Amino acid sequence: MPDQFIAFAIYAFVTSITPGPNNTMLLASGVNYGLVRSIPHILGVSLGFALMVLVIGAGLGEIFLAVPQAQTVLRWIGCLYLLWLAWKLATSGPMDNEAQEARPPLTFAEAALFQWVNPKCWIMAMGALTTYLPESASLWSVAVLALAFALVNAPSVGSWAAFGTILRGWLSSHKRMRAFNIVMALLLVASLQSIIS
Repeated sequence: MPDQFIAFAIYAFVTSITPGPNNTMLLASGVNYGLVRSIPHILGVSLGFALMVLVIGAGLGEIFLAVPQAQTVLRWIGCLYLLWLAWKLATSGPMDNEAQEARPPLTFAEAALFQWVNPKCWIMAMGALTTYLPESASLWSVAVLALAFALVNAPSVGSWAAFGTILRGWLSSHKRMRAFNIVMALLLVASLQSIIS
């Protein structure tokens, strides 16, 4: 049992810390808003994902396996949402209080809902549920797995926002900030490949 928990913790850490749409958006949030204003976004990612694991583990995953069209619909919603986020990021202005007030950071609810259209999250959730839980796992076991994932995920994704905060000084130049936002937007668009394929 301890060996399986260690293996799960490593899985949760590696899948949470590696690049993906959430981490790209959190890096940009850290740069544009700082760590404190990015906390609702971080919590939305972690707790939204934990809820997703819980709901899929409780049986929703079976529906998506039985109705593949639902997966296609979610895939295209995710694609459109990522394009909208990329556009928002690419066209955002320099770091100043007025610009930040005009375009607030992602909220807790927005970040939590994004987990449902993020293909990396589906892969992470299904991988964890099928690998680290027995087929006849109780809802309690699924809840413990979801909570453990959130505890590993929050500091992992939060580190991206923290790194973005560190970059704020270097990106105080309007040209650098514009280039950074465009690069982050392009990375979000690049992540569409995993949705479409």
